Amino acid sequence: MSTIVIAIGLATVAGPLYWMVTASFKTKTEVTALNPTMVPQDPTVDNYTGLITGSMPFTDFFLNSVVTSVVTAIGATFICALAGYSFSRGAYRLRSGFSLSILAVQMLPFAVLIGPLYLLMLKLHLLNTYTGLILGYTTFALPFGAWMMKGFIDSVPREIEEAARVDGYSRLGILFRVVLPLSLPGLSTTAVIIFINSWNNLLYPLTLVTDTEKLTLPPGLMQTFNGQFQFDWGGMMAATTVTSLPLVIAFFAVQKYMVRGMTAGALGGT
Repeated sequence: MSTIVIAIGLATVAGPLYWMVTASFKTKTEVTALNPTMVPQDPTVDNYTGLITGSMPFTDFFLNSVVTSVVTAIGATFICALAGYSFSRGAYRLRSGFSLSILAVQMLPFAVLIGPLYLLMLKLHLLNTYTGLILGYTTFALPFGAWMMKGFIDSVPREIEEAARVDGYSRLGILFRVVLPLSLPGLSTTAVIIFINSWNNLLYPLTLVTDTEKLTLPPGLMQTFNGQFQFDWGGMMAATTVTSLPLVIAFFAVQKYMVRGMTAGALGGT
């Protein structure tokens, strides 16, 4: 029975991925045929070459996503590490209330925040800029990332910090030389999750970026392939496959750390 359940779950998850990849190698005629084929009958790479040689600035979309997502992951993870350490080890009076207020922000729907963020970016002249995208992505990542890092840092024994303090380390020295190295699984987990969320974000760049050359992949692909009278399914599947590769690579590169980190964070928060 368990084997059947696992097989159904695997088919549910892997089925759409398999269809996406195989459809990217099909011709326009085959991909829109009334009788779909599981394996491409006449495999072609025209859909992939069209991403580079076509009129769509796919390379610009891809580089925009890489720059904004990587910078956001690095910067937001650094800030989340500082905030998580403060929530975990701080002894100030408003620590509990401040940390809960940050968690409450995470509960607000994104549609409520997009209006004020648009006006803020407009006043700061950050519309259609990488800086505006990075600041927005970082804003969305901080509440979740800070609480996630708090759970990881809670799992670090306080006795190690006390020993480092006896050796003369400052508070920042203890954080950067003792706590963060021991929290490497948590750092990698937080960074990858922030990267994935930034990479997949659609509404924020779609709302605040109007220049085509500044668009990231999600809104760029949506505006490119969503035609009124035709739909390039093969090209869209090729673009989606390429778009998914960085996420797959990032996950498998730190898979070991992510599993350890999620476990450590769950245990640390109990």
